[in-house]
Amino acid sequence: MIINQPCSGYTLPVFACAAAVAALQYLQQKNQFLQQVSIDLIDPAETVNIPIEQIAMLTENSALAITRSDPGDNLDLTRNTPIWARVEWVNHLPLPLSSPGRRDQLSDAIFIQGGEGIGYHEKTGQTAIYRYAKLLLLANLEKYLKPNEKILITFILPEGKQLATRTSNAAFGIVEGLSLLGTTGISQALTVPEQLEHYQAQLQEKAREFDCLVFCIGENGLDLAQKMGIPPQQIVKTANWLGSMLVSAALAGIQSILLLGYHGKLIKLAGGIFHTHHHLADGRLEILTAYCATAGLPTVNLQQIFNSTTAEDALQYLRELEVIQGENWVNQVYGAIATAIDHRSQAYIYTHCEKNVKVGSLMFDRKRKIIITSKIADTLLQQICYSNLNHS
Repeated sequence: MIINQPCSGYTLPVFACAAAVAALQYLQQKNQFLQQVSIDLIDPAETVNIPIEQIAMLTENSALAITRSDPGDNLDLTRNTPIWARVEWVNHLPLPLSSPGRRDQLSDAIFIQGGEGIGYHEKTGQTAIYRYAKLLLLANLEKYLKPNEKILITFILPEGKQLATRTSNAAFGIVEGLSLLGTTGISQALTVPEQLEHYQAQLQEKAREFDCLVFCIGENGLDLAQKMGIPPQQIVKTANWLGSMLVSAALAGIQSILLLGYHGKLIKLAGGIFHTHHHLADGRLEILTAYCATAGLPTVNLQQIFNSTTAEDALQYLRELEVIQGENWVNQVYGAIATAIDHRSQAYIYTHCEKNVKVGSLMFDRKRKIIITSKIADTLLQQICYSNLNHS
């Protein structure tokens, strides 16, 4: 029996870059059709050929090229989505270029901006095109430009707004589309079981060196953890498999775990939900409403919490109530939730493997501002950061 191995593909920034390169070459060569372009991935250090689906001149000074995302066998919602890049010659660009906005200057010759379907930061207006995408563009475009030539690239994801509703982008202030986000050009082809096994393998490796680990559900948690001074070697990414990862950690000999995550995810643990993907189970607002009721919020306020669109909206409403009523609702409610998360996590571990592991929780909001740190989490944080200082 032959088992087909999963096929790797490429991340979204690679296809965006390929579309930009194709449009530039078409603009330079005047209507010479390109079936594919070569892209230096930088990380990993290899060059790959990316197919070009369509290409056309728009005006005498601009061209449009279209690629289509292919993440391989990876679980990626951008599969087969078209990516457009419009490239135009510019002699000068409207100022101000350096102020916050949807245009960014990569070099003296290359400017980029987000069009339809490319998300942007709600607070700053800055387009959600990140470091790796920018490095790709510089490495692959500058070599084609002659001295004094300048281009403006506009990226468009026609399906971006629709796809963004299936992500947690809005919870972190990215609105109106997707991000060109990634740290590598390769989209690892992992099935759901393989992804969990990958995280468990990392956990096993770290457990050989530490008896206390920090679990981060997503990229925002990873970023905050490192800014807090938590050493990367003690951080484990869990994605949505909190239950499996907690038990795996206990079996690997871990004595204590700090859960660090967005409140809209971690709050589910207080309701006994240990796989946090929204397609499997979601009771965030119901759980939050129950804890608000226990804290003594009036019925009219409970109804507002329950009918909130998101957990973030409910948190904001609680903060507004604090100002109006003079009650410390956030600390009362989230303090009780954090304590419940700690207790339920410890009980979950013992139920599944009869191991006693100390678990603490820290929750943050969409601006990565810490909402609450449980008593156990506070103790673990002090131990982790103190140990890190001593080893620095």
